[in-house]
Amino acid sequence: MIRTLLRAPSVVAISALLMLAIQAPAQAADKITVAGWGPAISEITNLLAEPDKGFFKAKGIDVSFVPGKGGGSAIVNMLSGQADIAFTDPSSLFLALDKGEKLIAIYNIYPQNVFNVVSPKDRNITKPSDLKGKRVGVYSLNSGTRQNLQVLLAQVGLSEADINVEVTGLLNFAPVIQGQVDATAATDTGLYVGKLRGLGDVNVIEVRDHLNLPSDFFVVTEEMYNTKKDLLRRFLSAYRDSAAWMIANPEEAAKIAMTRAINGKDEKVNLDIIKLRNLSSVSPTTAKHGLGAFDIEPLEKGVETFKKLGLIKHDIDISKVVRTDLIPK
Repeated sequence: MIRTLLRAPSVVAISALLMLAIQAPAQAADKITVAGWGPAISEITNLLAEPDKGFFKAKGIDVSFVPGKGGGSAIVNMLSGQADIAFTDPSSLFLALDKGEKLIAIYNIYPQNVFNVVSPKDRNITKPSDLKGKRVGVYSLNSGTRQNLQVLLAQVGLSEADINVEVTGLLNFAPVIQGQVDATAATDTGLYVGKLRGLGDVNVIEVRDHLNLPSDFFVVTEEMYNTKKDLLRRFLSAYRDSAAWMIANPEEAAKIAMTRAINGKDEKVNLDIIKLRNLSSVSPTTAKHGLGAFDIEPLEKGVETFKKLGLIKHDIDISKVVRTDLIPK
């Protein structure tokens, strides 16, 4: 009888343990801020849907988003301490590396190039060489539209000196519709929106047909990469889950975008844009190795092109910049 009493946990002990469990504070989530290349628009609904879906919360992360004005601004916002991770394009990454910044690309968000050059049919611009002497709009001088335009021109031996570049603003086709520019550098989703706003019949030159440089990466500083690997692994795991969700459930994402994206008022438009962005998230390489996987060859060609253009002065060993060890297997 005495042995039985000694072995059995006392009511008092159990009560004390329960009180400690109740009183113990919940572990605070790790905060991560993402610097975007643009505002909170519907094509990044998987990131904006966190309050509804909780992908990052499930990994112990409190995620927030800082808007930007081009891929370069995303890197600047990260380096200035306003964010931890930059959602930026390869071109902006190359330019920052050339200036001596110590950066690491950890996830290939969009392995497909989504940039293009759009012009009304009556301008007769059907190939890159036709852009010579023309007025061409870009979102900003610090954006992927400008840098991919430069890459496109380089494929036919031209440079910005051979055209007239004009800043027309984000997703803004009004200048080309009104004839203020002959063509504008844009993206697939930008073109879709432009057509809704009366763009009419256009010729489209796809940058990927000339060099399929990926559109966007997640980039961090070397210090962040070296000191916060566990946190970054959890972040990438959560992001991959969110991307896979949007690919599998575009209709649900389109509904969520109506309340989370600044341009998300039309559910059908949201759905079409989300489907376009889902297509850019996958490639033969991601089919083999999973979302976020890198193709090194087009990046090496991109670095070579930038060096030939004089956009960067130094050699960049892209194999040392791209790290895949944090991508979920």
